[in-house]
Amino acid sequence: MSDPPLPAGWLALRSRTPARIALGRAGCGLPTAPHLAFQAAHARARDAVHAALDVPALCSAIASRGFETIAVESAAASRQAYLRMPDLGRMLAEDSRAQLSQPMVAPDVVIVVGDGLSSVAVERNAVPVLEGLRLRLSDMGLRLAPVIVATHARVALADEIGELLQARLAIIMLGERPGLSAADSLGMYLTFAPRRGRVDSERNCISNIHAAGMTAEAAATRATELIRSMLAHGASGVLLATRALARVPS
Repeated sequence: MSDPPLPAGWLALRSRTPARIALGRAGCGLPTAPHLAFQAAHARARDAVHAALDVPALCSAIASRGFETIAVESAAASRQAYLRMPDLGRMLAEDSRAQLSQPMVAPDVVIVVGDGLSSVAVERNAVPVLEGLRLRLSDMGLRLAPVIVATHARVALADEIGELLQARLAIIMLGERPGLSAADSLGMYLTFAPRRGRVDSERNCISNIHAAGMTAEAAATRATELIRSMLAHGASGVLLATRALARVPS
């Protein structure tokens, strides 16, 4: 005896979300097709975490859009060390720290592109976001540092980079932890007055940037809005929300 058909309401809901709902059943388990799709999604997520970022190709793609680039590394000497000891990804390697300590005109904004937990996300989405940001930040008259391409990077790595370059504001784009719906999702984190020791409540996040999520154009637009607000209020994160709310007429 075959299983009863799914109600129309469940089918309509399934068409509007990538979540695994209303998959049907085969006896007490999943039908073969959804089961195999789940395994394939898990494999894509696992592969995205372990895939190495092609730094020369990414630097070349970024340079072709009119940016200067500098490649750096975190203190994590390998992918295994990066995954097992997260703190290493929040610090620069000694050679990279020395490289960024060279005399440079202090920028208004430094943009870091790091591999994070999905180099696939970076390779697919970072350059389009950079293109959108370049025009908008140029129109604002802001001075940009060379784009920093970082391997084995965690979010807080941008704090040290921003502090070394004496930037007013730091942005880091990196691959988010892959999920079973998207293994190529890019995240952006913006921090005003970056320095070592900043915490997550002191930064703003734009997430879910990929083909089936937030578009690169929308992400660049939202980031520009946040940058304007950060520069106007001299803050980011929770403090930015507090100061912005305090200036709203009652």
